[in-house]
Amino acid sequence: MKARKWGRIINVLNVGAKAPPAASTPTSVSRAAGMALTKVNGKRRRPHNILVNAMLVGLIVSDHWVKRHAAKAPETDFDAFTHELAGGVPLGRMGTAEEFANLACFLPPSQGSYITGTAINVDGGRSPGL
Repeated sequence: MKARKWGRIINVLNVGAKAPPAASTPTSVSRAAGMALTKVNGKRRRPHNILVNAMLVGLIVSDHWVKRHAAKAPETDFDAFTHELAGGVPLGRMGTAEEFANLACFLPPSQGSYITGTAINVDGGRSPGL
């Protein structure tokens, strides 16, 4: 990237990086380190036109939740299961992989050329951290 004078790095972290839950001490430390790495490299790499950002994932429908549904609540409808999980999400639902990918596709081309060293929540407004 440095030799080409162009690059884009997107770190995928959990929203717990900004607003760690009390019971997650071990992983909260690594998530915070990922955000610090994003911020530092956003500044360090900018002279080489390498932009570094982080996407903080919230509740996104994925295979993880499909497996969890099968293991914990197979008698319930999957939509009902995800609706209950999304109870604390202001948008009232879990996000989709496509919605998460939309931001990942926005950042690398010229549309995201003035965004670096930031962590963007993709969580439907759930996280209290800005």
